[in-house]
Amino acid sequence: MSEALPTDGFLSAPADRMKGKVCLVTGGGSGIGRAAALKMAREGAAAVVIAGRREAEIESTAAECRALGAASLALRTDVTREDEVERLIATVVERHHGLDVAFNNAGFQERRAPLEAQRNEVYDDVFDTNVRSVFLCLRHQLPVMFARGQGRIVVNASVSGIRNPNSGLSLYSASKAAVISLMRSAAMEAAPRGVRINAIAPGRVITDMMMRSGVGDLSSVAAGLPLRRMGNAEEVAEAVVWLLSDAASYVVGHVLAADGGFLAS
Repeated sequence: MSEALPTDGFLSAPADRMKGKVCLVTGGGSGIGRAAALKMAREGAAAVVIAGRREAEIESTAAECRALGAASLALRTDVTREDEVERLIATVVERHHGLDVAFNNAGFQERRAPLEAQRNEVYDDVFDTNVRSVFLCLRHQLPVMFARGQGRIVVNASVSGIRNPNSGLSLYSASKAAVISLMRSAAMEAAPRGVRINAIAPGRVITDMMMRSGVGDLSSVAAGLPLRRMGNAEEVAEAVVWLLSDAASYVVGHVLAADGGFLAS
């Protein structure tokens, strides 16, 4: 199998792009969320708050962020529940006096199966985690950012929301298309008030969620990409932090594909 590009945890040299920022990452215990949180800490974030359901994982990420010099707090949060999202944002503001940057990353992918074999409960899990959570996070993050007249948000979409790469993931693909549409609408509303919202669309990136869904032969998948290899979480984190930085100051409502050329092929 073509291997993902090796890294030692980050690709580019830290450039203080998050210097002094209060950052929030949902689904920050593993995969792309964890990689983004660590990248924010390396880039000079004042604080990186890690939210997620798996307490041990988010505590581990928070500890790594603290070791990199950022104040970091792990908050066990189910982002599909409004009361917990409201409490999360209130705690961030109380502890750190505001919120500058948010990466709404929490996601869920069903096991691959034909549409007629999927159950209602799976539909609820996919859409609650992938769409409802983004809606709830935006609804509670935006007023905090509007009050300060500035802020930056990235939501985690997927190339599957643009072009379904495989059969068997109809619910995931539909949910990510909804995320992209929601992001664009929110971005148009928020931009005049000083808040930039964009989306990252990973594709063919090796994560625990991808492996749990039953991806099949990784060698064949990698061979079908222009780069002839899978991506890794650190590479996506680079793109996330760029979108959240001043370097992307004129980028609004954009979907940035970090996909090894999948959509172009």
